[in-house]
Amino acid sequence: MDKNNRVTSNLIWRLLERFGAQGVTFLVSIILARVLDPEIYGKIALITVITSILQVFVDGGFSSALIQKKDADDMDFSTVFYFNLVICVVLYVGLFFLAPFISRFYEMDDLTPVIRVLGLVLIISGVKSVQISYVSRHLQFKKFFFATLGGTIVAAGVGIWMAYSGYGVWALVAQNLVNQTIDTTILWIIVKWKPKFVFSFQRLKKLFGFGWKMLASGLLDRTYYELRSLIIGKKYSSADLAFYNKADQFPNLIATNVNASIDSVLLPVMSNEQDDKERVKIMTRRAIKTTSFVLWPLMMGLAACSTALISLLLTDKWLPAAPYMMIFCITYGFYPIHTANLNAIKAMGRSDIFLKLEVIKKIIGLSIIAVTMWFGVIWIALGMIVASIACQIINSWPNKKLLNYSYFEQLKDILPSIALSLLMGGVVYCINFLNLANWLTLLIQIHLAIIIYVLGAWLFKMESFTYCLNILKGLLHRKKKVEVTQTAEDIQNENDTAIEEIHKDTIIEITEKANGEDGRD
Repeated sequence: MDKNNRVTSNLIWRLLERFGAQGVTFLVSIILARVLDPEIYGKIALITVITSILQVFVDGGFSSALIQKKDADDMDFSTVFYFNLVICVVLYVGLFFLAPFISRFYEMDDLTPVIRVLGLVLIISGVKSVQISYVSRHLQFKKFFFATLGGTIVAAGVGIWMAYSGYGVWALVAQNLVNQTIDTTILWIIVKWKPKFVFSFQRLKKLFGFGWKMLASGLLDRTYYELRSLIIGKKYSSADLAFYNKADQFPNLIATNVNASIDSVLLPVMSNEQDDKERVKIMTRRAIKTTSFVLWPLMMGLAACSTALISLLLTDKWLPAAPYMMIFCITYGFYPIHTANLNAIKAMGRSDIFLKLEVIKKIIGLSIIAVTMWFGVIWIALGMIVASIACQIINSWPNKKLLNYSYFEQLKDILPSIALSLLMGGVVYCINFLNLANWLTLLIQIHLAIIIYVLGAWLFKMESFTYCLNILKGLLHRKKKVEVTQTAEDIQNENDTAIEEIHKDTIIEITEKANGEDGRD
């Protein structure tokens, strides 16, 4: 398999893994949301915020360093494995003893045992983190698909059963823990790499040179992102936090998984090409144009359908989440520029620039939060749009020099997709005013959105539309080629079998005749 086909194949497997697992999780969350109250989701959201911040210590620095390092070997992987495991145990012990203080801070005394149990995901993550780096580095994303989907399906059954059995918040805790445990177990079984009994402080120090900047950047980014939830949980109510987080779940399922898939495949590929700046620029530009072409219509379509979708799937008790969903959709629309530019910077080993960008972006973002937090949750959400626009400009700025690919060029590349998506979203949103049944509204909106966007892309001869069509045609052609090859092999095997049977019959006939003649003699 050539390099381009290998990248495309791994991207498809990564997309299948992310959307398969997240799709199941999404469906389960809909079922649980219909059974459980928003306040319960608010409690879990608070704990998840804390664990996700701590998770950065596992995923952030050394895992990226292993992928970026050209000559990483078993010594590097084993060293990071043991180091990460120790860090995760230390983090969990700290969280265990801080649990009562966190509960009192948020005035929820029943949070303490939940924090202590759910916090175990940190240790589980430590066990599988290097396996994930190994799979990413060697572009073996097919293994991710089976591991993640297996854990998600089993966890879904456990969560639904416990919710209907009246376990409340513990249904969500169990679902999370079972998911992580089975995911990790399957990954350890199917991935060939296992840690060796070796450790090198020298290797750790070398990886630390790149990794600590990525760790600091990731910690800043995750803390900043989750800060809004922490403020909402403290200043407002757990129900407000539940509406805010539930609204994020819908666009997050689409946008984050598309970006995570591209991010996990693109970073190792770019890292291998880091000495060829023109090649990195081509990949960065293609990622921005194609992902924006796919993501923007999905986000605008989801924003236009938000009210009918929430009412139909989650019931009317979750309708306060609809305005937040529209805001999140706009925010996530800019993610392709963030992801592609940062990947290019990381792939070229410029973690120093990466860290500087994070500091600048967080100063701007924190300033926006400091202003908006006093006016209500909706203003906190609106502040994210302003921050996202500012941050994409900042993320793209270094690549004007590194890759000769300026922000204005990038904006020019994505403007056709944005304009057509906004037009499509505006038309689709008007269907809400017909006051039809939710299911009928959604049915009309989805079909109308597809027709408008595909027809518009074809009429305006958008380059990304042609590119995506060519990829689909290539995949179908490759599938047919495989089927033809398999058919030819089957025919050949049948012919070989038939020839063998003829030989056998001939031999038997000759033998019988020979035996008969011997008997007569």
